[in-house]
Amino acid sequence: MKRYFRMMLGQRSIYSAECLAGNFIGVDFDIHQDLTSSLPEDWRAFNKQFIPVFLSSHPDKSRVAAGLACGMLWTLAMGLKQGDTVICPDGEGRYSVGEVAEPYQYQPNTNLPHRRPIHWLEKKIDRSDMSQELQRSTAATGTLINIDRYGEEIERLLGGAKAQTITSSDPTIEDPSAFALEKHLEDFLVANWPQTDLAKEYDLFQEDGELTGQQYPTDTGPIDLLAISKDKKKLLVVELKKGRASDSVVGQIQRYMGFVKEELAEPGQVVEGIIIALEDDTRIRRALAVASNISFYKYQINFKLIKA
Repeated sequence: MKRYFRMMLGQRSIYSAECLAGNFIGVDFDIHQDLTSSLPEDWRAFNKQFIPVFLSSHPDKSRVAAGLACGMLWTLAMGLKQGDTVICPDGEGRYSVGEVAEPYQYQPNTNLPHRRPIHWLEKKIDRSDMSQELQRSTAATGTLINIDRYGEEIERLLGGAKAQTITSSDPTIEDPSAFALEKHLEDFLVANWPQTDLAKEYDLFQEDGELTGQQYPTDTGPIDLLAISKDKKKLLVVELKKGRASDSVVGQIQRYMGFVKEELAEPGQVVEGIIIALEDDTRIRRALAVASNISFYKYQINFKLIKA
């Protein structure tokens, strides 16, 4: 089964031309060794081995940053399979599209030493032709992110057709009409975080001034928002539901919280969760009654008509 990924070729796509000319994609992360013999099938085993390596050269970084870097490196080297499709922004509003052609290679003393050979297609995708949901997903923080759910749209774009409107098929959302109305909720919350009650205690997770806590990748899907308390003692998983949330979202956020606790939290750090949705109901209130480390917040939509 073909899979789809968005890949950044260096910060702000600075190595885009080099990768296109050399028919490869790659990353660095300051791990200077050939990984060919160190690529287990389980990314957790890889992270366990290489997070200390990453932190030894980046002592100022957190385990969250180290986990993100090592996870991206494993995905490039081992997670990507031959035939997978990658789309890579060129920094000028277009995306180069290629298929993974060969296994992992290491090229020392280069800008991006950890590489995968790529067969680039002649067709490029204009960002302006993408649906707003695909635009938002491809803009998410992270070197390499999975965008499988937009596979059909990408294939249409490669065939010359502009994107159709995408509606929600998320089983944890019970009101798709509200989803359509509020599809920019996540971006709005990020942009207005300082004005929320959550900002009194938490900051969205950042590294070197770059927001890394939005769409943070895990082995069960991306976390909408990952935040850290101002005293660094708590990590917060925020799950957004752009409609009326069902009780199944409790299990979803618990999976994310389990990942954060096992893979990212420093010793002594507490992991908490918040679900934000338009409405709740008796079922989700019952589920949350026995999940004391998860809170529920409602958002409100204010709509006005002003005569010109």
